[in-house]
Amino acid sequence: MSDFAHDLETSITRDVTAALAEDVGGGDLTASLIPAGARGKACVMTHIDGILAGRDWFTRAFTELDPDCEIFWHANDGDKIIVSQPICEVVGNARAMLTAERSALNFLQTLSAVATKTQRYVARVADTPAKVFDTRQTLPGLRMALKYAVRVGGGNNHRMGLYDGILIKENHIVAAGGIKAALDAAHHLVQHQAAADTMIEIEVANRVQLQEALACGAKMILLDNFKLDALADAVNLSRGRAQLEAAGGVNLNTIRAIAETGVNRISVSALTKDVHALDLSMRFKLH
Repeated sequence: MSDFAHDLETSITRDVTAALAEDVGGGDLTASLIPAGARGKACVMTHIDGILAGRDWFTRAFTELDPDCEIFWHANDGDKIIVSQPICEVVGNARAMLTAERSALNFLQTLSAVATKTQRYVARVADTPAKVFDTRQTLPGLRMALKYAVRVGGGNNHRMGLYDGILIKENHIVAAGGIKAALDAAHHLVQHQAAADTMIEIEVANRVQLQEALACGAKMILLDNFKLDALADAVNLSRGRAQLEAAGGVNLNTIRAIAETGVNRISVSALTKDVHALDLSMRFKLH
């Protein structure tokens, strides 16, 4: 199992346990009105087109409360779902189903929203060399889940956190004493403490800083809020010596033009920061 797959499984367990604890607390008062042995059946529907993501979180929310619960899926993560399409049926203990419903849907509609948005961004640059990346601007506690959804939508993950990559930003450069000092310290860290394949990226704000970063041997450079002509100039100046990542001012209306400048990567904070959940619902009946 890859590190990502292992971390994801851990995240699913943690996320669902926390969500149920938050919602259920000492017990679901309303569900206690239902006879303990009652069985239920429910169908989950979508009221908007999108890309499905989050099946494992949804399933875990139900099976945590009813291990014998059965879920019959009609779509896989990554599949397109359309209005009024049945996504899955759930059969199990009625109390458990109604208790798990909101937490399960919260995961499914949130992750599907991220996958859907990501797919739209990826489609805009599909025939260019640029790849779409996420950022660390995620909902607290849901980073792995949201980054998984970005992958489902066809996007790429930037570093997962502060622990698995070095991104030297403006304040780091100031604190370290300059671009060269910051890059030297980063390479020393990787050589003596961090993993050999640890990402080292440095942010620059203008052409002069870009030239200095290239002269210092930077292999990955983040171009912060560069205008289109400045991005194209940076690509020409770099001549393939470094991977160039555009950041700032990226939205569905601007990403195509940014990609056409020739940059290698485009980071989009909106993928995981501005999340508008898909409209899903669960229709229940006694079984």
